[in-house]
Amino acid sequence: MTFRVPPDHPALPGHFPGRPIVPGVLLLDAVLRAVADAGRSPPARLLRAKFPAPVLPGEEVEITLDPRGPDRVAFTCRCAGTTVLLGELGWPTPP
Repeated sequence: MTFRVPPDHPALPGHFPGRPIVPGVLLLDAVLRAVADAGRSPPARLLRAKFPAPVLPGEEVEITLDPRGPDRVAFTCRCAGTTVLLGELGWPTPP
């Protein structure tokens, strides 16, 4: 899945004035949408997230999901080959 945050998105003017970057919460929201599009229920928790590089308005972000069993999914977001977000989501362990 790929997505872009348009330069006129209402979250950008305050994040940060003069040099807007896409807020992490918008990136995480896109990951959750990708998980839903893959047919999974909403995760119970965010196990980890790291933002190694910023995303600028209008940049295309590619999301990759990597299932790690029935209760975990790792995710990576990249812009032009650069990792901008990586982490892992968790669900309750099945009985």
